[in-house]
Amino acid sequence: MEELKLQRMTRNLCHELYKEWENDEAIYMDMNSFKPYIYNEDAVNRYFDSKQDSSRILFVIMHSDKPIGELQLKQIDYDKKECTLSIHMQNDHSKGKGYGTKAEQLAIKYAFEELGMDAVNADTVKKNIRSQHVIEKVGFKFIKEDDCFKYYRIQR
Repeated sequence: MEELKLQRMTRNLCHELYKEWENDEAIYMDMNSFKPYIYNEDAVNRYFDSKQDSSRILFVIMHSDKPIGELQLKQIDYDKKECTLSIHMQNDHSKGKGYGTKAEQLAIKYAFEELGMDAVNADTVKKNIRSQHVIEKVGFKFIKEDDCFKYYRIQR
């Protein structure tokens, strides 16, 4: 696999990522909420600004120096030593090639080794089988489910 790395998201990288973005039907429980994505510079600026807080780290997944996805460690709780992983690949061209798996492995390592977390949580929309497969492949254990989501956890 060509070099894949996580890099802190910058405003410019966020724009680069979202210029080629495609919404994924698999993450919508209610398909009435699904709309094809249309790039909008102001909307991307608002999105980027909304993710700048101390309880989250926003990464861009880079493959051969091109952004192919976004990964967040969010709800970071330094007292409880846990956080939640969230990942979205840019479009179908970046899915099914192991990039998400590798990115999740890098994020888990970062959470444990750099942030000192003892546990990382994740959740998926129930119908998103691909995401559930990747989460389980990297070591997350199923915890519970509700009407919409399945919840997972990995501990150090």
